[in-house]
Order: sequence, then C-alpha cells, then structure tokens
Amino acid sequence: MIIEIKVPTPGESITEVEIGKWIVADGDLVEKDQELGEVESDKATLTLSASESGQIKIVIPEGERAAVGAIACTIDTSKAPETKAEKPAAVAKVAAVKEVAAPEKVSAPEVVAVKEESNVKVTSVAKKMMEEYHLSMEDVLSGLHRISKGDIEAVLASTSSATGALAGASVSSFAEPVEARTEKREKMTSLRRKLSQRLVAVKNETAMLTTFNEIDMSRVMEMRSKLQTKFVEKYGLKLGFMSLFSKAVAEAMQFHPAINAQIDGEEIITPDFVDIGIAVQTPKGLMVPIIRNCESKTIAGIEIELKVLAEKARSKKISVEELTGGTFTITNGGTFGSLLSTPIINPPQSAILGMHNIVDRPVAVNGQVVIRPMMYVALSYDHRIIDGKDSVGFLVKVKELIENPERLLTNGRNPEEVLLGL
Repeated sequence: MIIEIKVPTPGESITEVEIGKWIVADGDLVEKDQELGEVESDKATLTLSASESGQIKIVIPEGERAAVGAIACTIDTSKAPETKAEKPAAVAKVAAVKEVAAPEKVSAPEVVAVKEESNVKVTSVAKKMMEEYHLSMEDVLSGLHRISKGDIEAVLASTSSATGALAGASVSSFAEPVEARTEKREKMTSLRRKLSQRLVAVKNETAMLTTFNEIDMSRVMEMRSKLQTKFVEKYGLKLGFMSLFSKAVAEAMQFHPAINAQIDGEEIITPDFVDIGIAVQTPKGLMVPIIRNCESKTIAGIEIELKVLAEKARSKKISVEELTGGTFTITNGGTFGSLLSTPIINPPQSAILGMHNIVDRPVAVNGQVVIRPMMYVALSYDHRIIDGKDSVGFLVKVKELIENPERLLTNGRNPEEVLLGL
C-alpha cells in the first residue's frame, strides 16, 4: 500500500512553502511517527512525520517550493522495517572482530576493528551495547550521516596533507600539517529571508530611536528566591524574570498608551489590550510567540503560557496564529551574556524592550556606595508615533515596578496612596 504524505498548511494565508530539509534519504525504511523532514514558511517551520512504517520515496526535493497540499513523499507500507524485537540475536553479532592493542605506556581508549578491511573503529563499551541491544554495524551506521561534497573534500584534503607530510619528511621533520580549508554553503531558509527583509525595512521605513535605563534587581531577585520553592510546588515550573517584566510592561502602558499604538496608513491605532511577543531563540532562528491580554493575566498565568509557547516554538509545533499579532515585544539578550544592545522594532509594532545581563555593580544608595545586581534595559521606539516624553516615562515606570514589585498589585500606583484612597 502506498501512503501519501502531503505538505501541511502553516496558516490560512499561506499557499506555498519550501521543503527545508529531509531528515531521511530517498529509499530509507522509516517507522510510524518518525520525523521525515521540515517544511518552512516565512513565519514558521513544520515537521513532516510518517503516518505509517515503510520505505520512503521523496517526491519534492530539498530546497524546492511546493504548494500546500502537494505530495511531499510517499511511503510503501509493504516494505516496513523490522522492529528490534523481530531481529534474531544472531544478527547482532559483529563479524571478524579483532582487538587492537594500544602501544605500551600510552593511555588510550580500547578500540576494536569491525572488519579487517574497514577503517571504522568501535570502542569496547559501544561493542557491548551493540550486543546487548542486538544491533549490527549496519544498524548503527545507517542514517547517521549523509555524505556531502564537504565530506569528500575534507577526505581529499586530509589525504593530500598526509601524502605531503610523508614526502616532506626527508626534507624537514618539523613541517606543520596543512589544515583543510573548507566552507559550508547552504540556501537561506524562507524564515531567514523574511526576517532579513523585515529588518532592513524597519531601518528604512521607521524613525527608530533607543532610550536606556538601568534597574536595581535586588528586591525582585530576593522575592523570587524567597518564594521560588512555593511557586514550583503550586505551578510545577520556576518563576522567571520574563513574566515579571511582561506584567510590568502591561501596567506601564496604562500610563503611556502610545507605546502600545501602531500606525495604519494615516491613522493611529491604540489597542486597549496588551499582546506581548516574547522573542525565543530556536534551532531555526528567532521566533516571537504572542501572549495575549497580559494586562488581565496574573504573573503565574503569563509564566505558564510562556513555557508552553516556548517549548512549542523550539519543537517546531507552534502554529502561525500563535506567532501572529502582538502590540509590543520583549527580547532578552541577557540570556546570552549581552550587557547592552539596541533591539530592533518588530513591525507593525512601534516599540520593543530589550533586557540584558544582570551584573553586580557599585551604585550610590542614600549617599553610600553599595554593590547591587543591576540590569541595563533599552527601549527602541518609532519616533513618528512615540514622543521622547512617553518613551522615557514608560521605561522609568517599568524600572519603578521592577524595583518595587508590590506595585504590580496596585496597578502601578504607590501602595500607600492606594491604602489612603489618594
């Protein structure tokens, strides 16, 4: 029976995608639910999976464009692979195993040759595992790597280097080996192409400026450390800084709504809701899942939703709808060690907040120099729609809320004033 695997739809508005890469080779035997390849659009990456076990025939080559619903590959179920349980134990034995002893007085891992005419080496530990799980050498090597042009060039270069070294040994015993000078060339993905176009468009089409400030993280870090165990016990995950900043941003926008506004032609749209995009680094590049209505969500609710969306983005299970929209974006370069940077606006949004690394620095507090955990923050904004007063005021309000986290319970107002009804 021949099963057709069709190109899935990433979203309603997308009619064409690109076959990003095939994880398996044409003719491979695959198992049910095994990942076969990746389909890329300008917004998301989806995974092709085998609906049944069998032999795969690739219809659309890697790197080519394809219409949604087109047949990407087929699976011949009459040629289904044997399961490990079905393989006889005798198949697991490796033929002509020969121990290769290490030279005396040299500490080296024990290595055995698989076949006398083969250059593939297997450690004794790996050999025992192969016997335990009834795996042959072909089982282990199959599908591990597809030989590419770069592999061939590397072998040729290393062979040439070895030959040159032997020939030059009579001239000089101290000649250094020539290292292979290779390079990898691959086609830019749809997601990367779209990202490149958008970044250039932002620089050309907006009046982007950036304002900076710094935040004393000591109080919020103390609160987080004090309540982390109870938070984990109740919600099953750790409390991070991103959810706290998301809530602070949502509260600060009540005082500076222009930060949440967008330009649409000759009109300005100012939503009364705050949908925050959280930049997440994935193997396929940067993705920005959207957490909607942060103004009405609790910090725990934001943290839980963020975890779910981030995991879906990294596992390529996220939908286009979950990446679409957003009125504001937060990016955290501090997770990679960035001390200070200028984030780029994510259009059609008008502003983006950049968080950075937390570093102990000397600061003046009440006339005394003390060491505090400090974070630089940056707000990039479109000066066509946001004035300097709003941009600076918004960032100051975020700073106040993080340095005084109890104000997140009083809609950003001073708790004493709320208590006294002022």
